[in-house]
Amino acid sequence: MTTRPATMRALLIFLSPLLLAGCYNDSATFYADSTQEHTLTVRRQQDYFWSEQGRYTLMATRLPDCQRQIPLGEMPLEESKFELFAAGDNHWSLRSGSRVWQVETNGCSLTGEGGEAAGQPVGVFHAERDHMQFEASAAPAPAIPAAEPQAAEAPAEAAPPASAN
Repeated sequence: MTTRPATMRALLIFLSPLLLAGCYNDSATFYADSTQEHTLTVRRQQDYFWSEQGRYTLMATRLPDCQRQIPLGEMPLEESKFELFAAGDNHWSLRSGSRVWQVETNGCSLTGEGGEAAGQPVGVFHAERDHMQFEASAAPAPAIPAAEPQAAEAPAEAAPPASAN
C-alpha cells in the first residue's frame, strides 16, 4: 500500500499544470514615438482558470528615464476596454468605464485617479476572449493648404549709371 500515496502524488504533479492551462497572461502596446523606447502597455493576468476577473497593469516606459508598473485593479477578463488619451508633454489619460488614471512618462508617475480623461483620443486597448490588442484612433488628417509654386526671382542687377560723354 505504500505505492498508492506515491501514485497519487505523481498524478497530482502531472495534473497540476492543467490547473494553470487556459489562464490569460497577455498584453497590448501603444508605441508613443514609433520606437520601443517610449511605450504604454496594458497587461492582463488571470490567476486561476475558473476566475472571470483579471488583474490589469499599465506599464509605462520611456527609456532610459522611465519604467514603471501601475496596477489598474481587477476587471472582467473579456470585453474590457481602456481608452488612451494624449494630453501633450508626455501626459496620458487612460479610461475604463468610469475609472480614469492620469500618467506622465517624464518622471514615470501616476499623477491622479478619477476625474475626466484629458487630451486627444489616441486609441483603445481591447481585452477580447483570445487576445489583447491596441487599436489606434482614426485621426483626421490636418488640412494643409496647397502651396503655390513660387518662381525664384533673380535679384535685379543694378544697371551701370549712364555716362555723359
